[in-house]
Amino acid sequence: MTTAANDAGTTTRVLIFALVALACGHMLSTLLRTIPAVSLDLMAADFHIEPQALASLTSIYPFAFAAAQIPVGAAMDRFGVRPVSLSLLGGTVFGAVASGFATGPESFAVGQLLLGVATSGMLMCPMTLAAKQLSAARFGLWSGAILSIGNIGMLLSSSPLAFVVDAYGWRTGFWMSAIGGIAVALAVFALVPHQPAEHKDESSPLAQMIEVLRLGISRPLRGLIALALVSLATSLVLRGLWGGPWLMDVKGLSRVEAGNQLGAFTLAMIAGPLCIGMIDRRLGRRRALVAGSHMAGAVLLALMALGAPHHAVSTLFGVPMMPPQYDLALFVLIGLATSAQPLLFGMSRQLVDAQVAGKALAAVNLAFFLGAALMQSVTGAVAALAGLPAVLLFMAAMLALGVLIFLAYTSRDP
Repeated sequence: MTTAANDAGTTTRVLIFALVALACGHMLSTLLRTIPAVSLDLMAADFHIEPQALASLTSIYPFAFAAAQIPVGAAMDRFGVRPVSLSLLGGTVFGAVASGFATGPESFAVGQLLLGVATSGMLMCPMTLAAKQLSAARFGLWSGAILSIGNIGMLLSSSPLAFVVDAYGWRTGFWMSAIGGIAVALAVFALVPHQPAEHKDESSPLAQMIEVLRLGISRPLRGLIALALVSLATSLVLRGLWGGPWLMDVKGLSRVEAGNQLGAFTLAMIAGPLCIGMIDRRLGRRRALVAGSHMAGAVLLALMALGAPHHAVSTLFGVPMMPPQYDLALFVLIGLATSAQPLLFGMSRQLVDAQVAGKALAAVNLAFFLGAALMQSVTGAVAALAGLPAVLLFMAAMLALGVLIFLAYTSRDP
């Protein structure tokens, strides 16, 4: 009995160390994705293009990220999590170095393309290992933990990165990320065990992509996919792209001051998934929690936009613009409100048969990052045409629309 208990404890410890090592890859991914938030102006000046044009160019990263989801998932089934993760980390190091040495928009786009493909499996790797090794209840807890660990990367790209960028230039962020990639690869090599590949699906990546897309637009998942397209996109694009320009260009903060606010936003995004998970277990009304939290996020985004100079909230309070403390409070609340993404993974597993649960997870994951790519690309055009307040209002409207479609296509909580 004691020996069996000791073996079980050892197995659990090995799994936890493996999941944490893999989740650090996701942390590196979120760091790389959000570097432009505190350095977009400097990068644009270096490349001699408008910041809005560079913002649209950075959407290459999430588009490549989304496009690689299914092939990377197929590779994990055929070769296992460990070799795929190590290969992706090698590609991440290469892409970070390429981005750091970019001399213009074209070479930077190549670096972003490489990073998008290489980091595409950084969330799927720990999620896949957790889904194969854990019960449904424990998977729900760990999916939130994996996202929380990953969001630490955005904490690193707030004040710490702002200080590095001010002191050493924007390229240093990419070079330091390359060093981090080597460290994570060593941790994965040491801590993630060898496991035989399962060869669950020998069909081509194209056939698998078609099957995942077909499942995603099926009626059971249609509402979840609609919300997934705008849910993660809103928080990632706000944190990774427009949060810094909003605070520096509209509210007049310095780079480090903006980084401090984005750091608080990130802390909320780290704590949020764990808090939402605990509320979900206690409340037992997952659909209402998902819809209510995301709709609150839409309202908060609109309030932030309307606090700009000469907009409704500023006029209401009789001030030229709402102070930065107002934005800080809203950033924290938005970070908490939009942290219900893990619940969409859990709902997808409940709404489909067991034999297609993996493809349902892939469909939701694809929607998350395809939505981020679309949101990043479209908001660049919105910013160029109508300014940053319009960007926030656009994201608020898309989030609210996603919630309405989600409610229309999902059944009521019991």
